[in-house]
Amino acid sequence: YFKTLVSYCLHHPSFAREQRKMAHEEQEDVDFQQLEVQSIIGFNGSVLGGLNIHPDKQHQIYSIGSTLVVEDLQSRKQEFLHGHHSDIACITISRSGRFIASGQITHMGFKADIIVWDFNTRTEFARFVLHKVKIQGLAFSPNDKFLVSLGGQDDGSVVVWSLDKKEAICGSPAQSKSSGNTMCLTYSNNTDYLFVTAGDNNLRVWELDVENRKIRPTDVGTGQTKRIITCISLTMDDKTLYCGTTTGDVLGINMESRLFQHIGPEKEKFSLGVTAIALLETGEFLIGAGDGTVQIMRASEQAAPGGKKALKFVKTKKQQKLESGVTSISLRGRGHEFFVATEKSQIYKFNLADFSHTLVNTCHYSAINDIAFPLLCENVDGKNRMFGTSDLFATCSYQDIRVWHTPSQKELLRITVPNMTCFAIDFLRDGSGIVSGWDDSKIRVFFPETGRLMYAINDAHKKGVTAITATSDCSRIISGGGEGHVRVWRVEERIAKSGQKTFVTELEEALKEHANAVSCIRVSKDNSQCVSASSDGSCIVWDLRSFRRKQIMFANTLFRCVCFEPEECQVITSGTDRKICYWELYDGTLIRELDGSRSGSVNGMDISLDGQYYVTAGDDKIVKVWRYAEGDVTHVGQGHSSPIMRAKICPNNRLIVTVSDDGGIFVWKFPY
Repeated sequence: YFKTLVSYCLHHPSFAREQRKMAHEEQEDVDFQQLEVQSIIGFNGSVLGGLNIHPDKQHQIYSIGSTLVVEDLQSRKQEFLHGHHSDIACITISRSGRFIASGQITHMGFKADIIVWDFNTRTEFARFVLHKVKIQGLAFSPNDKFLVSLGGQDDGSVVVWSLDKKEAICGSPAQSKSSGNTMCLTYSNNTDYLFVTAGDNNLRVWELDVENRKIRPTDVGTGQTKRIITCISLTMDDKTLYCGTTTGDVLGINMESRLFQHIGPEKEKFSLGVTAIALLETGEFLIGAGDGTVQIMRASEQAAPGGKKALKFVKTKKQQKLESGVTSISLRGRGHEFFVATEKSQIYKFNLADFSHTLVNTCHYSAINDIAFPLLCENVDGKNRMFGTSDLFATCSYQDIRVWHTPSQKELLRITVPNMTCFAIDFLRDGSGIVSGWDDSKIRVFFPETGRLMYAINDAHKKGVTAITATSDCSRIISGGGEGHVRVWRVEERIAKSGQKTFVTELEEALKEHANAVSCIRVSKDNSQCVSASSDGSCIVWDLRSFRRKQIMFANTLFRCVCFEPEECQVITSGTDRKICYWELYDGTLIRELDGSRSGSVNGMDISLDGQYYVTAGDDKIVKVWRYAEGDVTHVGQGHSSPIMRAKICPNNRLIVTVSDDGGIFVWKFPY
């Protein structure tokens, strides 16, 4: 009976159609051309040890999502290594600089990949799959013979891999049953057959026996001292091991006797724990703390009772305090310069001599909610046409708005509003201001040169300002709120008796037809109408002269984005149903429906100024370029590892910019 049933299912017409459809979709994915990534603005600062300086002193290696970035320190040219399908959790570089290893974190129940990259060719050298869920740490042996990997909390094992044979040699549980999780790992500097692991009340020295395919641990006892070790580092002669702890002190371990030597500093411990440690050639070591402190410590031998010598840790006066907790310290060359990464995705360059520091890289450290390019609307031959530049764009996130210079990938301006989240931004068409909507129900307009507040509209909406735009004559601001209202604000500039400019804002009209949050608002070129999309499943076209509804479109979805076709006789929408819909504005009929995504909603959409192409992106983490008239996909971009929140085509059709939930900004080359 079972065989008959299986045979019937396999030969049933509906099954055959489904199989043909799946095969056709897979073939389509192969046929799509790939979008080229021009640059990435982003850095995952939450990864401990996530920033590494290459031994050639010319490149820095870090991750953003599932992408590994190799960046030239002088020219800022970036190269991208794609291979992981989930966020990268740890990175290490071999002493010779030939290999880079990266491990990822994946979903519960799945195995996490380790990829070894050939630095010279920028290609995948080997892929190791054995650990579950997360790779906690990686380390190369001094002569590039072996790679040792440490699994995360759900795996709890140590595995040694042969780089020559590209296979596992042996493995073992990382800790005893009575101790906590193992958190960090380091290899010996002089032998390929010794490495150390440490974590929650456990510290082990491992010896590798290749012939018998065994690794044998020796537990290092710390007596009454119980600590959670977060980072470890060996001296160049392998005689002393330094361990940073969550309590803010450093342990000193004698590697010859495998005994605990000293703990320090005795007073004034590092606040929020020691999170990074790096040894200098002078015998001193750099400490990075959870409160942002970067300081040099010195280990000195002092006389103890009984004629013995004891090791004592002393803080030096070289100290700096950064904005947020330190997650990585990486030396350049012998350490005359070193780079420090923080939790808020900032990278600082330090000069060891005078301990001065400069901020060399910064980016968002939380979800980016919106993106905007400066546009200018001009009347050419009786028609309103849009112009703009691709050299500048603005993004908004938790606590701040940032303006970026596209060619150099540098931040030009940061506008900070503490403890508030900016949901939407737009540039005034004359370039005089940046309009923003915030979760405290305020509309704030800032000067684009200085970031100073121009004026604010208080209590603009009840549940935060979720969408915002401005008319091309800069006389009106149109906002949408979390309660579903669309409001039109009149803005007038007046000059006071003192000669100072003041701005008067007035609520011109409140349009109350949406029943849920307004997700997107677009205005026509002649400012006569606007279209608003809402999470209640409706999309409404409003007349901005009579403030009446001109047309309404319904769909079984939560609308996320809407765009006017350049001739403004059609609009295209998308949302959580993954469909891209073309609507006729004259009568509100649905004229075309396309599958925009196979999984997850489409969150971002933008159409080119000539109307021939548009781009979509969403929860499937894929950027797609479509032809408007034909309704087909021509190019696909893959690189994001988190849901994409917004996508924009620059005004001169040179670039596509996408922003994601993990704070990454990807700049793609526009193919047309």
